[in-house]
Amino acid sequence: MSDLLELDAPNALRVGGDERLARVELRRQIGRLEAELAHLVVEAFPRIKIDSDVVAPHGEPRIADLGELERVRDALAGRIAVARQALAEKAELETRNRELLQRMLDAPAEHKWVRVSNADIGEPSCGHWHSLPRLGPLGMLMGWWRVKVSSGCPLSGRLTAVEHQNSN
Repeated sequence: MSDLLELDAPNALRVGGDERLARVELRRQIGRLEAELAHLVVEAFPRIKIDSDVVAPHGEPRIADLGELERVRDALAGRIAVARQALAEKAELETRNRELLQRMLDAPAEHKWVRVSNADIGEPSCGHWHSLPRLGPLGMLMGWWRVKVSSGCPLSGRLTAVEHQNSN
C-alpha cells in the first residue's frame, strides 16, 4: 500500500516545480470553468440546449501536457461565452414577448390575432394568450376584441381514460 502512495507523490511525476504548479493552476481553472458551464446548463434548461458534452482528445488514458490543458481551458471559455450570449439573447426575446403580452392585454384590438405562448415568455407550461374577436364574426365586425387565455396543457388523465374507452 505504501508504494501506491509514493507513486501519487508530486516528486514521482518527475516534473519540475514550475510545470507542476502550472498544471495545478490550469486544472483549477478548468474545474472552475466546468462548474460555471454546468451552472449555465441548469439555468438554461429547458428553454435552451447548451452543449455540455465532454470530448476526450485521445482514446487512451494519459497525462495531458500543458498545451492540451490550455486548449481544454480555452475551449471551455469559448463554450461559456457562447452559452452566455445565447442566454442573453433568449432573455431579451422573452422580455420583448412579455412587453408584447402586456400591450396586448391593455389593447386587444390593436393586436388582432396575435398569440403569445408561455414558452415565448419563458414559462414552463402549454398555455397561451390569443387576441380574438368576442362573439366570432359579429365581434370582428363590431371591433369587440378580447384576449383569451388558454387552459394550458390537456389533462393526461382524461386522455388516458378516452384512449382506454376506445380500446374496449
